[in-house]
Amino acid sequence: MAGLPMDQRDGWIWFDGELKPWKDAKVHVLTHGLHYASCVFEGQRAYGGEVFKLREHSERLIASGKILDFDVPYSADQIDQACRDVLAKNNLVDAYMRPVAWRGSEEMGVGANNNTVHVAIAAWEWPSYFTMEERLKGIRLMWSKWKRPSPETIPCKSKAAGLYMICTLSKHAAMDAGYGDALMLDYRGYVAEATGANVFFVKGKEIHTPTPDCFLDGITRRTVIGLAKEHGYDVIERHIMPDELGQFDECFLTGTAAEVTPVSEVGDYRFTPGEACNTLVDAYTHAVQPKKAAAE
Repeated sequence: MAGLPMDQRDGWIWFDGELKPWKDAKVHVLTHGLHYASCVFEGQRAYGGEVFKLREHSERLIASGKILDFDVPYSADQIDQACRDVLAKNNLVDAYMRPVAWRGSEEMGVGANNNTVHVAIAAWEWPSYFTMEERLKGIRLMWSKWKRPSPETIPCKSKAAGLYMICTLSKHAAMDAGYGDALMLDYRGYVAEATGANVFFVKGKEIHTPTPDCFLDGITRRTVIGLAKEHGYDVIERHIMPDELGQFDECFLTGTAAEVTPVSEVGDYRFTPGEACNTLVDAYTHAVQPKKAAAE
């Protein structure tokens, strides 16, 4: 299953209000979302049959659409239920989910006010973004040559497909160079984020993380900040210069796909996953899998 192309898998996808066979969930080549990036999406995980922070993800999908000047034609309640239906129809318990909304193919051109907004939701089994070996010893990051743009030039509060173009370029460059991922700076030269995850740095009982003023404030990021505070850490959100990384002992990434992933290297800087990483990996696991934690 893992080796099959995404469009050749078996299963069911929720598409514009109904469950369709996976291979029949198609769009036209002249879809506006393909040509002009009028597309927003969510990445979310189900654990034990329940989607973690489902309502927050559904509400963010709707908010992302509004930022791109279109209305998602379903309520958060309807999207929540559709996600549950997709899990049930595909007999999935632990899964990655991808709700996506985009402008269709009625007209082709920059303007798209008359184009229908479509919504689809897919789910599939997908293990951690990084291998277990990488997670245990910490992944290696290189610096990306691409920078997160100014919020005056992009809709940075939207989880919009077009904003991930430089993330793909950065990820490819990192993998080609033998790294697990890349760390990006912002337009001012401050540390921003990895290609699909937020970043944190640890010194003693202080955890420092970049202020999300030109990139997405992740749902997992906010969850981990709350967990860190519960475990006695002071969380400081601020602008961080690259040359400050030498003062930190630990580093980790957070995201729906990455979950909590320790980092061992960023360019010339080295980190040793320790107490903070171990504490927050465990705390996040218990938060997203409460039934499993209770059984243990």
